[in-house]
Amino acid sequence: MPFPDSIRRVEIRASDEDRQRVVAALEQHTGAGRLTLDEFAARVDVAVGARTLAELAAVTSDLPAADDRPHRELLLVFLIAVVTLVILAVALALRA
Repeated sequence: MPFPDSIRRVEIRASDEDRQRVVAALEQHTGAGRLTLDEFAARVDVAVGARTLAELAAVTSDLPAADDRPHRELLLVFLIAVVTLVILAVALALRA
């Protein structure tokens, strides 16, 4: 008899990349002042030893979702730079 999806999800094994992603999130939350250094150290210990995705999820369950604003800001700067280069290329081509 197969297990329900909720049970299967709880038992999915965590990868090293999953653990590293959670530790990186904990670093960001500590830097933002949401966690003390003691809380950070304790949660990193749990994350490094986590065997399942459910155990990893428990480490960050009381923290807000990761903020991808820096990525958006970087993308905006990149787009502005590209537009500037295109405008300069057109201006130079018209001048020649």
